[in-house]
Amino acid sequence: MTYLSDLNTKLQYKAKVRKTKRLTPANTEEIREIMIEVEDPGFQCKVDQSFGVLVKHDSDFGNEYHHRLYSVADIPSKENGKTLLTMLVKRCSYVDEFNGELYHGVGSSYLCDREVGDVINLTGPFELPFKIPEDKNSNLILIGMGTGIAPFRAFVKHIYADVKDWKGKIRLFYGAKSGLELLYLNDKDGDLTSYYDEATFEAFSALSPRPHWEDPISLDAAIEERAEEVLEMLSYSNTYIYIAGYEKVKENLNKAFINIMGSKEKWENRKAELIAGKKWAEVIY
Repeated sequence: MTYLSDLNTKLQYKAKVRKTKRLTPANTEEIREIMIEVEDPGFQCKVDQSFGVLVKHDSDFGNEYHHRLYSVADIPSKENGKTLLTMLVKRCSYVDEFNGELYHGVGSSYLCDREVGDVINLTGPFELPFKIPEDKNSNLILIGMGTGIAPFRAFVKHIYADVKDWKGKIRLFYGAKSGLELLYLNDKDGDLTSYYDEATFEAFSALSPRPHWEDPISLDAAIEERAEEVLEMLSYSNTYIYIAGYEKVKENLNKAFINIMGSKEKWENRKAELIAGKKWAEVIY
């Protein structure tokens, strides 16, 4: 496992904010889509990579900078020699359970407050564990929550725009607190729905049963509704499972796969095979 503190932050690049727009309504949690441009030709970032953002911030641990990683949320492009990258940022905050004080996320608040023309410091790029299989007959089960849709959006767009002729099944399960926060699968910014015409692609959404509470998003139920198809996909040796999102959802996902496989032992054995074959990858936060 690679820890954030282990990553090299000495090599840095300047990036300018090209666009920033809020994707969620004002009465919901703020999630912004931010496009940045990097002029330095030495910075090359691909679909299966992430990049870091460095924010000057004095912490209680003596760190001078706050470092956070962001997945590429769209296929990187070039314009006038500059690299254009898109990221998703959710403005985060939490209440300290000991003193009851509200703290705002350092990196997310910084990025959500940036305006067009502002300059930010980047690090990386860094490898993501989500790799596109060489075999175009491979099946992909992609599970994302919240801003965890970012790497899979870029992933799916790259497969159909650049890899092409994909023969295996791609099933995307994506969850959000409410329909207003269901990114890229809605009427306003639903560009993932454009791949519904592809014979190999389907996407399924799941929402929290009580969006104003902290209930886990019902991704497990959405997956179990497709139990027959998921079980069939798991019977093939060329099926991959990639997960990106919140830690609290992992337990429910595990229960869903146990129910689909028929027993805890069968699922643990199948998951062990996926991990050993490098066909299981997760980015959990």
